[in-house]
Amino acid sequence: MYFLRNGFPVFGLDPDPGAIRSVQALALRLAPGLPSMNFRAEAAESTSFPEHTADVVLSNAVLHFARDEQHFRAMLLGSWRLLKPGGLFFSRLASSIGMEERRFTPLGAGRFLLPDGSERFLVNEPILAELAGSLGARLLDPVKTTVVQDQRCMTTWVLRKPD
Repeated sequence: MYFLRNGFPVFGLDPDPGAIRSVQALALRLAPGLPSMNFRAEAAESTSFPEHTADVVLSNAVLHFARDEQHFRAMLLGSWRLLKPGGLFFSRLASSIGMEERRFTPLGAGRFLLPDGSERFLVNEPILAELAGSLGARLLDPVKTTVVQDQRCMTTWVLRKPD
């Protein structure tokens, strides 16, 4: 809402058409000049937005819905390609950082049953470091994790894309 209210060019994608209709309606109210095609019902790994569309990519509670490691990497790369050189990638995603791994029930393919009953693809610090390295990215802020009422962990991962 902040970006819409303050005249920033905003783009969004979500595989749920209902979510896209909601954000289109919000944008129409808050930023009437913004084209409705800036919001698309698409998956991150197969978006039709052109490469280098964004100065900043916000991936908030998205990547942990990956089906497996291959899908996770496809979602990450799909989001990363949207970023202009020198751009900022901000991700908030579920992880095992901050809680004992025995609290999570492995389901296979990198997915776990969490104490809160949800199923998520989980990362850890070594995985995030390896991914940042493979992208040639620079960590802009130390990895930070919030333990949510001893039920799940949400990690913030902020990267800069090389120029």
